[in-house]
Amino acid sequence: MTNTGSSSAAAPVVALLDYGSGNVRSAQRAVERAGATVNVTRDPYEVLDADGLLVPGVGAFSACMKQLKEVNGDRMIGQRLAGGRPVLGICVGMQILFDAGVEFADHADHGSTPGMGEWPGTVTKLDARILPHMGWNTVQVEQGSAMFAGGLEQEHFYFVHSYAARDWELFTDGRTEAPKVHWAEHDGCRFVAAVENGPLWATQFHPEKSGDAGLGLLRNWVSTL
Repeated sequence: MTNTGSSSAAAPVVALLDYGSGNVRSAQRAVERAGATVNVTRDPYEVLDADGLLVPGVGAFSACMKQLKEVNGDRMIGQRLAGGRPVLGICVGMQILFDAGVEFADHADHGSTPGMGEWPGTVTKLDARILPHMGWNTVQVEQGSAMFAGGLEQEHFYFVHSYAARDWELFTDGRTEAPKVHWAEHDGCRFVAAVENGPLWATQFHPEKSGDAGLGLLRNWVSTL
């Protein structure tokens, strides 16, 4: 299924991966407001041909991975990244980029569900008294960020989750640019809030629900396409 947004020929084309995760319409509208033409699709040709790919995610890690594999979304994401083509993951769409997640794991022997494996580490439950972490929060932004450029470093973004990556285990040998990892804290528990890793960007928060700050972040991403 394909839905086309803005008809501007000059606008970058973003494929919004429709794999049943929900929250598609609000993400579509936000990216269109950020200046892109949006195709809501699971067609591999459209996904691979687009200037950018947006991977939303709502629900549990295990369910999202199952739905993603059912439409070969994991292969499409992998093919784009192998070619250096931009991908943006949001919320669980960020979590599935890690090695594994424990939320409603369908692998009882290991206690976790395998993820995409783009980044090492396991998505685990926040060590917090109040869950889910729901509402507005700031992000500890690493210096030189393109994602948070334009004065977004001090802004608040909207989070709703109980699980996250709480450690960062990917290090470089100094010959390639190290990923920029941005952190947030909830009830004393520190977790990865966003990552910039070459063509792969991801946020644990929802930019499409974060008002002007979220729109600014999406515009920063669209400007890279």
